[in-house]
Amino acid sequence: MTAVRREPAFLGMPPFPEAAHHALADRRLRAELRDTSRTSRSRRAEAVDELPPFVWEKLRRAGAVIKDDVIARLPDHLEELEGSVVAAGGTVHWARDADEANALVIRIAREHAAAEVVGVPAATTRETGLDDALADAGIRVRATAAANAGLTVRGADFAIAETGTVCAVDADENGLRSVTLPDVLVTVLGLEQVLPAWRDLEVFLHLLPRASTGERMSPYVSLWTGVTDDDGPRGFHLILLDNGRSDVLADRMGRQALRCIRCSACLDVCPVYTRVGGQAYGSVPPGPIGAILAPQLRGVNRHDVDAQTASLPYASTLCGACFEACPVRIDIPAVLAHQRAQLTDLGRGPARHREKAAMSAARWGLAEPWRLGLAQHAAALGRHVIARMPHVLAGPLARWTDGRDAPAPPPESFRTWFKRTNGGLDEGGSRDEVPGDTDDETAEGPSATPREEP
Repeated sequence: MTAVRREPAFLGMPPFPEAAHHALADRRLRAELRDTSRTSRSRRAEAVDELPPFVWEKLRRAGAVIKDDVIARLPDHLEELEGSVVAAGGTVHWARDADEANALVIRIAREHAAAEVVGVPAATTRETGLDDALADAGIRVRATAAANAGLTVRGADFAIAETGTVCAVDADENGLRSVTLPDVLVTVLGLEQVLPAWRDLEVFLHLLPRASTGERMSPYVSLWTGVTDDDGPRGFHLILLDNGRSDVLADRMGRQALRCIRCSACLDVCPVYTRVGGQAYGSVPPGPIGAILAPQLRGVNRHDVDAQTASLPYASTLCGACFEACPVRIDIPAVLAHQRAQLTDLGRGPARHREKAAMSAARWGLAEPWRLGLAQHAAALGRHVIARMPHVLAGPLARWTDGRDAPAPPPESFRTWFKRTNGGLDEGGSRDEVPGDTDDETAEGPSATPREEP
């Protein structure tokens, strides 16, 4: 059995239901989430609506097609990227997991006698827990890019295979300084962030700002290619991070999560995230995309996972709003359902005793026809009793009739009708005319009055 993948950034987090319960009790957090999410949704909608009809959808589909090509031919694109970066004077490193990525950064820092590095916050460095690793190695970290501190470590959004160019879309001018001021620039990039060609970048520079901040374009786009004499860093290192991404590729349904461009659009439309916030997910990234990506990166379909990871695929209502907002058309609800099925089949899902008891009863009842018939008779009797005396329900079952009326029971079950009428033949029907098997939505079952032929 493979060991559980280490999660340095959020080690010790409780399962999502427990963390969400605490978050829901924080009224100030909920108010802030409500305001920020409403503002983000409004700005994003305005930026999308100002485009000509269907342009946004065409951009979404183009982005999905490009990303799918990257996923399908990832080894080829990465080899091309490595060759282009080296040809431009840079150095490429390969990291299988978070430990290797952090060790590479520490080694580069020591080779340049750097007792302090500038760490620009990024999803990949948070994923590896780089700040803690540097601190453990005795290297100080400054969380600002506004100083020439010798060596800077940062993430990026894309890397172009055919030119070796790395691209970052930042929120302020500090991002621009971080790629021009340091003597040595180290970039940590996920394998899936490669783009095949320069022209592909255009699509994502349209998609990312609009989906992320509701801007037509970002004024803080940085592009750097290797090193240039007397201009910019004298050393450039690109660390390509795997950390479970190769394993995600093996899942045909789940691999679409690697299209993600970290825009956060799915967060602000999610009815779960907008009430509990990101901390409850205990993953990088949080929200709906984190609920499908983090379990895969931690190997949910290959080995046992901790309770926190197993709870993430259930952190959703499956309403589909995340799919509608995603600029690269990741079908997050479908992947969530897929992962829930995996967890159930492998016996690794959350331990809910009532649910397990219900599933065990269903398995027993469906194993033999006579058992199903017995269960249907019992259910019919129970529905008559409930319809007449709803107050007899107790415990969790009482919640059903607290907020709604109990459905009126039919006069007889299908099995009883089938046996009484010889499958409908005694009522003048034929074996091909089975109640309910009709296109007429007004049909009412065995007691419905036959329609007159025109």
